[in-house]
Amino acid sequence: MDLDQLTQALGRNLRHWRTERGLTLDALAERASVSRGMIIQIEQARTNPSIGTTVKLADALGVSIATLLDREHGPRVRIVADTDAVRMWSTPGGSHGDLLVGSEGDGPRELWSWRLMPGDEHASDPHPPATTELLHVTAGALTLLVDATPHTVPAGSSAAFEANVPHTYRNDGAEPVEMVMAVSVPPVR
Repeated sequence: MDLDQLTQALGRNLRHWRTERGLTLDALAERASVSRGMIIQIEQARTNPSIGTTVKLADALGVSIATLLDREHGPRVRIVADTDAVRMWSTPGGSHGDLLVGSEGDGPRELWSWRLMPGDEHASDPHPPATTELLHVTAGALTLLVDATPHTVPAGSSAAFEANVPHTYRNDGAEPVEMVMAVSVPPVR
């Protein structure tokens, strides 16, 4: 999906889910800590927001990022080709996070593929309470900071943590870190 299609889908789906949840622009702005003006620009497909803003909006609506990007509901089995994965963030050094697939069920769930080059990091704001992240490192050694406490996760190892605090994924090593991550957000009540 090219950037223009992505921007259009995000605007259309943000408006749909805001309306579906019965939220005014002001109510969503307050709930997500995103300005009303930014939400208007996104809904009108006049801007491509940062990953942080997109995550805040998805969390406030209780939907996955994948749902905000494409809310087409098809058969029970949905195959997503590698060419349809959405690159949500990247760095000039070659690090990136790709959203592979997502679902709603009992709250949003997302599956990600990440690559962190040596010296790169990606910081994440706290998610809603009871949000869980699971990750499995397939190459390199990840430094996972959860609420400023570092944890080393070497290749072949996995980690699970509650993501309602600031957390950062960092590569302090000399080789790329590759990992797969799943995020589960509780439904909005």
